[in-house]
Amino acid sequence: MASQDWFDKDFYKVLGVSKDISEAELKKAYRKLARQYHPDSNQGDAKAEARFKEISEAYSVLSDAEQRKEYDQIRAMGSGARFTAGGGGQGGGFEDVFGGMFGQGGGGARGQSYSYQQAPGGFDDILGGMFGGGGFGSQRAGFGNGAYGPTRGRDVTARTTIDFITAVKGDTIKLQTADGKPITVKIPAGVADQQKIKLRGKGEPSPDGGEPGDIVLTVSVRKHPVFERDGLNLRVNVPVTFVEATLGATIEVPTLGGPPVKLKVAAGTPSGRVLRVKGRGVESPKGKGDLLAVVQVAVPSHLTAEQREALEQFHQVEPQENPRAELLAKARE
Repeated sequence: MASQDWFDKDFYKVLGVSKDISEAELKKAYRKLARQYHPDSNQGDAKAEARFKEISEAYSVLSDAEQRKEYDQIRAMGSGARFTAGGGGQGGGFEDVFGGMFGQGGGGARGQSYSYQQAPGGFDDILGGMFGGGGFGSQRAGFGNGAYGPTRGRDVTARTTIDFITAVKGDTIKLQTADGKPITVKIPAGVADQQKIKLRGKGEPSPDGGEPGDIVLTVSVRKHPVFERDGLNLRVNVPVTFVEATLGATIEVPTLGGPPVKLKVAAGTPSGRVLRVKGRGVESPKGKGDLLAVVQVAVPSHLTAEQREALEQFHQVEPQENPRAELLAKARE
């Protein structure tokens, strides 16, 4: 909805541009004027403050294709035209976009205290890049009260994929930015899949001498053929033979990045039982996990006639127990 006083304001003249100016040139002209008249560059200068508001109002309208079209139509209608917005006669257009920016509705100079807030479309992008706004979690900046500082550079998002052992043990790796610049990244021990690492000061530089932005790096971890994460624990499936599980045995279990450890399998160990090795899991600032060896009884897939006959003889003398009896009983409850 158009502002009621659009007809009286020549926004093209305010910005010193022609009516057929392109969007890119319009943005360039605005940036130049906004830097010149920004309140933080003109402390206590009421004229510069008023000029900055005029420039901001003009750009907020002309940078929006729909509002610019509406504004051009209003200006072309001739003298005497007036427009009001719905809703109790309150002004629209610039007021709708910048009412929150200047603490009240209207484009006049009634308000004396300003704070930058997010505005729709390209205007937000421009002010965001110039004065610390934008969509990267930047803070509100006070205009004309000395609270505003240099613009912080924008944050950059990136992704990388690392090996499982690098994620568990930690390491220093080298990456390359989009512009080909190499950077060194310290991967902390215990980093999880899809975890984000913030690389402070490695993002885009500030346009006006402020702090650079950060790189927010999302880490993908390749799967390991043997181990998998279970919180801070490492889990590994360990096959044992039927005889080992039945009679008991001492077996070797692999560890991540180290020599195997020996574990005792008690006689009568069922498949699925977990044997724990203390302190051989993931080590991180949150603590140290364990290695969980999950026993899997391996069933031979090929038997000789002699072996089959021996098993059949064992079957004749084995305990007459149904291993599914308890399961069936619980299912009937």
